[in-house]
Amino acid sequence: MAPCQKLVFQARGRYLPERLSHLKTKAKFGPSPSGRARQSVCPRERRLPAGAAASRLAAEGCGRPKGPSCSSGQRDGSGGQPGHRTPGLLVKAPMEMGSSSTEKFYRIPKGKGPHSVGCTDLMTENAVEGSFLRLYYPSCDATDNEEAPWIPDKEYYQGLSDFLNMYRVVGERLFQYYVGSVTCPAKSNAAFKLGEKYPLLVFSHGLGAFRTIYSAICIEMASQGFIVAAVEHRDESASATYYCKKKSVSEPQEESTSNTEKEWIYYRKLKTGEEERCLRHKQVQQRAQECIKALNLILKINSGEEVMNVLNSNFDWNSLKDSVDTSRIAVMGHSFGGATVIESLSKEIRFRCGIALDAWMLPIGDDIYQNSVQQPLLFINSEKFQWAENILKMKRLSSNDTNKKMITIKGSVHQSFPDFTFVSGEIIGRFFKLKGEIDPNEAIDISNHASLAFLQKHLSLKKDFDKWDSLVDGIGPNVIPGTNIDLSPAEPE
Repeated sequence: MAPCQKLVFQARGRYLPERLSHLKTKAKFGPSPSGRARQSVCPRERRLPAGAAASRLAAEGCGRPKGPSCSSGQRDGSGGQPGHRTPGLLVKAPMEMGSSSTEKFYRIPKGKGPHSVGCTDLMTENAVEGSFLRLYYPSCDATDNEEAPWIPDKEYYQGLSDFLNMYRVVGERLFQYYVGSVTCPAKSNAAFKLGEKYPLLVFSHGLGAFRTIYSAICIEMASQGFIVAAVEHRDESASATYYCKKKSVSEPQEESTSNTEKEWIYYRKLKTGEEERCLRHKQVQQRAQECIKALNLILKINSGEEVMNVLNSNFDWNSLKDSVDTSRIAVMGHSFGGATVIESLSKEIRFRCGIALDAWMLPIGDDIYQNSVQQPLLFINSEKFQWAENILKMKRLSSNDTNKKMITIKGSVHQSFPDFTFVSGEIIGRFFKLKGEIDPNEAIDISNHASLAFLQKHLSLKKDFDKWDSLVDGIGPNVIPGTNIDLSPAEPE
C-alpha cells in the first residue's frame, strides 16, 4: 500500500489531521512463511509519540521484540519466538471517516435475531477471587434505557496504552478522543425477558482484551436467544481489570461515598528470560477456572439464590430465576480465549460443546491432547493469522472425531472477531490490519451463523439455525473447510 499523505479522522464531531507518510513501521503479525516469528519493530528504550503510536495500536496477534521494550514503566523480555506468535488485542479507534462532503459513521452492529438485547455487569466478592462478567441477555423493549458504554473506565485506556507500549497520557487521550463516546447496541440494565428458558454461553476474551470488546458477537448470540456471560479474566492477561476492595478505616470518607474502591490489575508483560509458554499455560488454567466459576454463578442465580453484586446496578437479578436451560451450556472464546475454551472443556463436562475463534494453541498443555476433550468443538479461523504449527495442534486435538470441525473465513484477519474492526474506517482498518479483504459484517455473519448452526446441533436446540449447517462444513461464499495453511513437511535444505 502506498503511504497516505494525509487522512482526516472525524470523531465526536471534530477533525484530527494525521500524517501517516512518516510512519516507519506497522505491527507485524506472527511468523513469516518460513516459520520464523515476525517481530514488531517498535524502537527500544523509548516510548512512542502520538503519530507513531497509531501504528502500534495493535495487539491480539503482534509479535514482540526481544530485550527491553518501550513500555510504560516496565521492561519486557518477551520475544517473537520461532514457530509461534503472541496474540493480544489489536486496537485502532472507532471513528467517523470522510470529508466535509462525505461522511460515514462506523459502529458496532446490532443483533439480527428476534430478541432485543440488554446487558449488565456483575461482580461478586470484595476480592480478586470473585467473579467479574458482563451479561448479555434477551430483554424487554427498553426505550428509556441508554445503550451501554463500550469501554466503561479510563483505566482501560491506560491498560491498553501499557499493552501497546505507549505513554499512558498519550494513549488515554487518543482512546478518549476516538472511542470515549462509543456505545454498544445493548440497553444497559434493561428488564430481562421472561417466558422461556435460554441456553447459556460463557465467553472468554483474548490477550490484552477485556469483557466488553466482543459485544458484536455476544449481542448477536443474545438476540438469537442465548444468555451470554462474557468473563473478564484476572490472570493478568487482560489489558486492565479490577476488583472492588473495602477502603481502609484510616481513609477519609464522605457519607455519600461508597466504602469500597477499585483495585486495578494491569496486563503483565513477560519478564526478561521468562518462557512464554509456562506463563500462558498457568494463565489458561486460571482462565478456565474463571469460566467455570462464572457458570456456577449464573446457575446459582438461576436456582433462586441471592447473589451480592458489589457494583451499583438496578438490574433485577431475581428475574433470572428458572430462566437458564441448564442442559444446554456451551463455551466460546477468541485467540487466548480459544485456548481457554479447550481448557474449560477438558475440566467441565457441563460445557456440552465449544467454539474456538482463531485459537492460539501455545498455552495448551500436552496432557489436553490425550483424549481430555470429549465434547464437540468448532474451530473458526481467519485466513491471515494462522500458521502450520498452530493448525497441527488443532488437528492433533480433533483427529478422528467427526464432532470436531475446522473452517476458515476467506479474506479475514485476526481482528475480524473483536469490535474494533467495525469502528474503524476502511483505509485505517486495512492499514492497521483491523480489517481484512472481506467486509467485516460479512465475516462476523459467517462466524456467527456457523456458530449458531453448530450450537443447534450439539445443544439440541429447536431453532432454525440448521439453515447454516453448510457453513460448519466449510461450504459457502468466503468459507473453506479446514485450513488454507500448507501443512506439508518442509523440504530439507
